[in-house]
Amino acid sequence: MANSVSNVNVTWQEDNIFLGENEAGGKAYLGGDHIRPMQMILVSLASCSGVDVVGILKKKRVNFSDVEIKVSGKRADTHPKVYTDIHVTYFIWGEDIEKKDVEQAIALSEDKYCSVSAMLKSTVRIHSSYRILSPGESVE
Repeated sequence: MANSVSNVNVTWQEDNIFLGENEAGGKAYLGGDHIRPMQMILVSLASCSGVDVVGILKKKRVNFSDVEIKVSGKRADTHPKVYTDIHVTYFIWGEDIEKKDVEQAIALSEDKYCSVSAMLKSTVRIHSSYRILSPGESVE
């Protein structure tokens, strides 16, 4: 199997703002009032795991209508102020959703498929939880 290579280009915009672009034309502004670089790590973890969880739930034919993932990260007090603890909460809306299906999807993502999680796990404690909600039910 050949190694995959990812390429991005990051250009300074102004002040502390940078624009990241990938080969397909995807763009993300970072810094300033935009997502900060360390927050982008949390976004990356959530979206990587989210892709896995959604895919696994679909394969299991789970009747879900929406997924939201909230992530909070605690950082060290001293430089380089890396994340020391990350908590991921999955919110899954649907009807007749079995806990075991959600738990298996999350475990497979976190332990096998999500490359962001695999990279972070060697340096940070990652905890997760989930809530199954009825359609129309609010998170708070």
